[in-house]
Amino acid sequence: MRIFASAVERLRRLRFKQSADKKTSLEKAIKWVKGHRIPGGGVPPHHKHNIATQEVTGYLIPTLYNLGEKELAKDLAIWEASVQRPDGAFAAVDGVPYTFDTAQVIRGFMAVVDEIPELEDNLRRACNYVESRITREGSVTTPSYAMWQCSDGSRFSEYTDLYVLPPLLEAGKKLSETRYVDAAMRGLNYFKRKPDLVEFKPEIGTLSHIFGYMMEALVDLGEIELAKKGLQQAAAIQKESGAIPAFPGVDWVCSTGMAQLALAWYKLGDMEAADKAVGYLEGIQNPSGGFYGSYGTGAKYFPQEEISWAVKFFLDCLLLREKNRR
Repeated sequence: MRIFASAVERLRRLRFKQSADKKTSLEKAIKWVKGHRIPGGGVPPHHKHNIATQEVTGYLIPTLYNLGEKELAKDLAIWEASVQRPDGAFAAVDGVPYTFDTAQVIRGFMAVVDEIPELEDNLRRACNYVESRITREGSVTTPSYAMWQCSDGSRFSEYTDLYVLPPLLEAGKKLSETRYVDAAMRGLNYFKRKPDLVEFKPEIGTLSHIFGYMMEALVDLGEIELAKKGLQQAAAIQKESGAIPAFPGVDWVCSTGMAQLALAWYKLGDMEAADKAVGYLEGIQNPSGGFYGSYGTGAKYFPQEEISWAVKFFLDCLLLREKNRR
């Protein structure tokens, strides 16, 4: 959903008033994105990496567009089109195409296609690829899951692929392509048959980052009660400081996961839990404007790298926080 410039300006002026020589959390985060963009390309996975991630760049595009950074958003979308594979897919930084990554570029194309209509062909080809990876039963398949893990080798849940479905569904409606809509709904019904779908547990690979993808996807797909059931588990372990452990029972936090859970809460109108989480994130934001992937004793998710997707979801939270307060 697009947020008008007036709301963005209120966000800049009112919520984050600081002295003239000190940038706001919003401004620092935007500066981080601009400062780390690879010249002529996309945004890297983190501040120590020099290859652009097509996935993160893809879902950063609507964030930047909604913040008023429209020229940058359009420029990144044009870059995405230039690196699209012949089969319509987009690759991870290991050079392997991922269904998940391709779906996130769909989000980017959707944000700007009305202004750059020539990207419709790229959008359709990306959708065709994603649709082709969803089986008749609704399982989302992908050539690889090799990169879906923490530093200790623990794997992420394949339920992450719930986040593939909302952009395909939205594109299907916009483009009047019923097969995209049908594929997204098959996928949703497939996931809903899983008895542990909304369980926040380390043994099934639902790091708060992964759980956050799942909860936001359920909200966007209209599965409000399922999302609330899952988010209750995150609320139950949220500390007074606003921190949410990366997994139940650990002492460290995942910055991206906290932002994503807050984003789902904002979309449901649960301001208290969301505000506490975002307030905590504002307190740990690095001077650069970025965030390490995780903080605290035992942190094992990019604890020494400022990851670009944490900045993306933090910016989304700031936008929705202001929107909900209007």
